[in-house]
Amino acid sequence: MVKQVKPKKNLGQHFLTDLSIARRIADTVDACPDIPVLEIGPGMGVLTQYLVAKPRPVKAVEIDKESVAYLKQTLFKDSSDPIIEGDFLRMDLHDVFGGQPFVLTGNYPYDISSQIFFKMLDYKELVPCCTGMIQREVALRIASEPGNKAYGILSVLIQAWYDVEYLFTVDEHVFNPPPKVKSAVIRMTRNHVDSLGCDEQLFKRVVKTVFNQRRKMLRVSLRQLLPSTSSLLSAESPVPMLTKRPEQLSVQDFVELTNMVATEM
Repeated sequence: MVKQVKPKKNLGQHFLTDLSIARRIADTVDACPDIPVLEIGPGMGVLTQYLVAKPRPVKAVEIDKESVAYLKQTLFKDSSDPIIEGDFLRMDLHDVFGGQPFVLTGNYPYDISSQIFFKMLDYKELVPCCTGMIQREVALRIASEPGNKAYGILSVLIQAWYDVEYLFTVDEHVFNPPPKVKSAVIRMTRNHVDSLGCDEQLFKRVVKTVFNQRRKMLRVSLRQLLPSTSSLLSAESPVPMLTKRPEQLSVQDFVELTNMVATEM
């Protein structure tokens, strides 16, 4: 008999036990058909079993040795090795499917979900679609529109490149062990933006800088980036945007702001 895997607190493991929800999550990848799927953190394969039933290649990356052994004895007994044992955050994603685009999915570990999505952004040309389950609070942040309290760094950086859909909420009691928070399933699909129309690295810096002082007007928080002589920092500056706070700005506003900052640096 194959030994069950015990969820490990240090890896942030909460194993989904409701099969109908696992199937619903697996079906979120159908919006991006005909390309392979990479699942992060399969655990005991509750989601994986529905992914491998689809007519496309599936690989899973898992850092937990016990889970890897379990999957090799159960789901992947007869197949060539689709399990990548290692840390997703340290991987070169070009190596996963030989440079081919793929869908990213998973029941993501809560404590590193933001880092996973920042990495996805670094490889956005390889990831046309990303789906999966995360902490509800993070899902709301990613899907949030300007003007909301939840709107922040993740919202802007992801929405610059992806259309975000908040799909459904998942209660705590369908996990072992139950997390202390609700979860949510989202889907992010690449939009048609090829270039933001500004320096992308500076765009990231501007967004992070101003949201790190989110209660302050942009004119004040931009002091971190600009020389003290910059006209953008002056109270007499004719640019109305500079009296706003960061959560009031759309992605396009941030592009304009980045271009203004670039001319003053």
